[in-house]
Amino acid sequence: MSQTIKKILTRIISWAIVIAIIAALVYLRREEQPPPKEPPTVTVARPSQKDVTKYWDFTGTTQAIEFIEIRARVEGFLESVHFKDSDDVEKEELLFVIDPTEYQAGRDKAFADLKSAEAELERAQVDLERVEEAVKTDAVSQREVSTRKAQRDKALAAKKAAEAVLIQAEYQLSYTQIHSPIAGRTSRKLVDLGNLVGAEEKTLLTTVVKMHPMYVYFNISEMILLEVLEGKTPDEKRNPSLPFYIGLANEKGHSKEGVIDYIDNTVDTATGTINVRGKLPNDKDPIFPGMFVRIRVPSHVKADAILVHERAIGTDIAGKYLQIVGKDNIVEQRPVEMGILVDDMRVIEEGITAEEVYIVDGTQQARPGLPINTQWLQKTKKEKDDTKKTKAGE
Repeated sequence: MSQTIKKILTRIISWAIVIAIIAALVYLRREEQPPPKEPPTVTVARPSQKDVTKYWDFTGTTQAIEFIEIRARVEGFLESVHFKDSDDVEKEELLFVIDPTEYQAGRDKAFADLKSAEAELERAQVDLERVEEAVKTDAVSQREVSTRKAQRDKALAAKKAAEAVLIQAEYQLSYTQIHSPIAGRTSRKLVDLGNLVGAEEKTLLTTVVKMHPMYVYFNISEMILLEVLEGKTPDEKRNPSLPFYIGLANEKGHSKEGVIDYIDNTVDTATGTINVRGKLPNDKDPIFPGMFVRIRVPSHVKADAILVHERAIGTDIAGKYLQIVGKDNIVEQRPVEMGILVDDMRVIEEGITAEEVYIVDGTQQARPGLPINTQWLQKTKKEKDDTKKTKAGE
């Protein structure tokens, strides 16, 4: 065999060996298994357990206990204003003065007419007494006595009429000075100085509302009404004196407390609700009449309620659920029945026990039926305090 053929065969064999080695390496790499994926790490906790007060929640409106329209009761030109817009005024504080000149003159004339009537009555009384003495000696006839008596009675009636006119004139004069009938807060003045008021109607000049205490009105269902009144005496039903709390539009909670003092006497047949009124002290941070407020009324205390963090609760087409950590750290998705919200914790009526563990953070990485790694949620100071209170009460 020639030298050339030997070289060719040697190269072919070398390339065949190289190709075989590369093929073997590729095959071995395909057969190599990927390393197992590490289970996700999530934050877990056990439910808190404590006594929780249950509430009914409503929406209501505020209303002033007293609301007064200040109107002109006599005709005249507005002479002066003695308050500033949105001013707090005391009872009987002077608000407006209407030009009193005409009414002062009318009062003076009525006073003068009364004095004249009194003088006429005194003269008629003297004349009557004189003829009564004279008739005893037949110096005058009985007819003269009757005439003098009639004149005396007429003068007496004229005096009483003059007194009535004077009283009316004094009232008219007093109406030129307008005082606030209640202590409260004014609105703005609705008429400027120099304008004629009370000409054709009793002109509205301003309003005054009593700012504290303040009423709150809201409606409750008849089922709640029956629950509220259950077991109460007739007097307690008329004057329930139940506490309630309100929250404003810029608040998350219910910062102000009042007392329910009135329940209406009729349930609305169209809505099945009844009107209820509460009273707020409103001595700080005044609430204005006409505001919408959130109302919370205590119902009863649920002992040893189970609470979980609100953010741990998920939602799917079947409703609300929690992810429970089961045996061997396997995730279980469990439906739950929710109760009221207490701060950032949600009461769970059914679906989890106090001894079980649930996922708080990392619910997106956890999958039902798959394992997880866990780390415990650090309790806040408030949760630790609540735990201490619960243990102290056991």
